[in-house]
Amino acid sequence: MTAPVLEISGLCKRFRAAGGGVVHAVEDVDLRIEPGEIVGLVGESGSGKSTVGKCVVRLLEPDDGRITLVGKDITHLSQRRLRPVRGDVHMVFQDPYTSLNPRATIRAIVAEPLRRKDKLSRAVAGQRAAELIERMGLPSTLIDRYPHELSGGQRQRVGIARSLGLRPKLLIADEPISALDTSVQASILNQLKELQRELGFSCLFIAHNLATVGFLCDRVAVMYLGRIAEQGSCARIFHDPRHPYTRSLLSAALIADPVAQRRRTKIVLRGEIPSPIDLPTGCRLATRCPLAQARCSASIPPLVPVAPGHAVACPVVLEASQPRPTGAPSPDVTQHPSHPSSRI
Repeated sequence: MTAPVLEISGLCKRFRAAGGGVVHAVEDVDLRIEPGEIVGLVGESGSGKSTVGKCVVRLLEPDDGRITLVGKDITHLSQRRLRPVRGDVHMVFQDPYTSLNPRATIRAIVAEPLRRKDKLSRAVAGQRAAELIERMGLPSTLIDRYPHELSGGQRQRVGIARSLGLRPKLLIADEPISALDTSVQASILNQLKELQRELGFSCLFIAHNLATVGFLCDRVAVMYLGRIAEQGSCARIFHDPRHPYTRSLLSAALIADPVAQRRRTKIVLRGEIPSPIDLPTGCRLATRCPLAQARCSASIPPLVPVAPGHAVACPVVLEASQPRPTGAPSPDVTQHPSHPSSRI
């Protein structure tokens, strides 16, 4: 059996808040990505998605847990020992402008990692950089320009070309198209999908746009306040969401059919998102969930399988999904007018 490209177990990351207290950014996250698989990580802003990605590439030091990359534990490797495995994982950042050296040409930006890792001459690395730029659909005339002379979409293509130049086994894409126009988003997504099929790399695709994740990804994990609420194949999550938070996200996502869009019942969670400094006890969603019961605040629910490859962290949903003896009443999970059983 082939080992996963990435395996995260019990990952935790906390930050000291300026005014005192601790920000619980990521708590007890488990995630694995198989060779050639694209896994989406979705959730609202502040859910901890980007923190997970930065811990994987070791831009942030994990507080607890374990990160295994291509069979090697990289959780607490020193920078010197981490250097040989840097080529196996690369990151594409949300803001392409701030992630590119403004004083370097596009050729130099893409060629630099090739020279460092493959020990190529300046001329050979420059030629390889030009090929990568053209492969990303950019005209060769841009190769000697600077980042400020390019559009946002062009800069993001340069960032992807730089990341894929060394043929990494894992690409971390941190909302790489969220700041771009819709037409540009579609073009880059199609190109990324084509390159993934051709090169076979695995990808952790961090996003808040569910339509994007449904188009690109094989599996998806849904995060809320630092924890994974539900994960499974995109087919299962999109057509049979179980967790109330997942259902609320899907009900808020726009669909192309205007008639179906008007018929949908939007699920609005009550209240505001709690502060990550002062988290509620038990389930993170308990203070906003239409299904919440007293037991939901008693303990943090673990991710439990409800079907092959589909896990949910909600005791109420799990109880409702269990087969019941003949004649026994089913748990009432439709007690709230905005319950996710409404058509999504």
